[in-house]
Amino acid sequence: MYKSVHGGDIYSEQNNSLGKNIVDYSANVNPLGLPVSVKEAIKNSIKNCVNYPDPLCRELIEKLAKYLNIKKEYLFISNGAADVLFKLVLTVKPGRAVLLAPTFADYEKALRTVGCKFTYYELQEEKNFIAGYDLLKKINSRVDLVVICNPNNPTGKLIDEDLLLEILEKCCRTGTKLLLDECFMDFVDGDKAYSLCSKLDKYHNLIILKAFTKTYAMPGLRLGYCMTSDVSLIKGLHENGQDWNVSIPAQTAGIAALDEENYLLASKELIRVERQYLTAQLEGLGAKTFGSEANYIFFKLEKPENLAELLRKHGFLIRECNNYHNLGPTYYRIAVKTRYTNRALIKAIKEVRRNALIIGNY
Repeated sequence: MYKSVHGGDIYSEQNNSLGKNIVDYSANVNPLGLPVSVKEAIKNSIKNCVNYPDPLCRELIEKLAKYLNIKKEYLFISNGAADVLFKLVLTVKPGRAVLLAPTFADYEKALRTVGCKFTYYELQEEKNFIAGYDLLKKINSRVDLVVICNPNNPTGKLIDEDLLLEILEKCCRTGTKLLLDECFMDFVDGDKAYSLCSKLDKYHNLIILKAFTKTYAMPGLRLGYCMTSDVSLIKGLHENGQDWNVSIPAQTAGIAALDEENYLLASKELIRVERQYLTAQLEGLGAKTFGSEANYIFFKLEKPENLAELLRKHGFLIRECNNYHNLGPTYYRIAVKTRYTNRALIKAIKEVRRNALIIGNY
């Protein structure tokens, strides 16, 4: 039976052995939930579901292009960022690729569908899981695609902007496409956040991946997109999938979400404060954290070894990271949520550690 490697699988964990509802810390979704205006827009769109959705997402693309200050011809919208990723690989058909490790598992999964060979640039714990300039050595004319998640998933670390620009420039010289996943950039503090969106006009080899999913708490709707000035690639993405891939409620939700400026500001502030709180609490329990800039915290905790399993019994689902390449069983990732829920999680971690110590599982 197929088993998903991602967080967010609440359907396998609806109720634990104690009968408690699961609080999902394994999926990195905006803790403020779906904006009220977006909920209303979705409800109002139901009457239009007697029609097929617009296959070109014209109204959404028009508004999104203005929001991003890019040409609308640069945009492709699909059924979530992961769907864009698989279509992209099918369109480009890379023979060789470079991935960071650890990073989002679906990059590798997508590349395998077209038989692509890939090499890893392994991020080191002693370097705080930050990529260095030696990454440039991995890029040459034999590499068709470099994939970088910024900030990275699961570490939450940003790649140095100057280094990223050098990577982009080298990829351009070697005829290599650079896929830059910026899905979590909206959660990075303003003075640290940056995008390469302004480089699209100059670099036709640049592809930026983004999603409404995490930012606006709408993973159940599935709405993601990519940007590139390679309009032939945009055409290929349309040709390598069915036309009605984005539902009417999803398109309507995206249009409404782009007006939610105050919601985004409130989200960033909440996440900044709660990220600091959770980091301090975890470090106080002996965990090693790595300075995440995103809406999740990546940490290492040696004991108890079965932390995730024990927390399930307390009603909390966290992301075990042992199935990421280059990570072992003592690494975990948790989403940043509200103070009330975060306190409850920390209380549960303290309890399972205390119980593990009593029974000698420490």
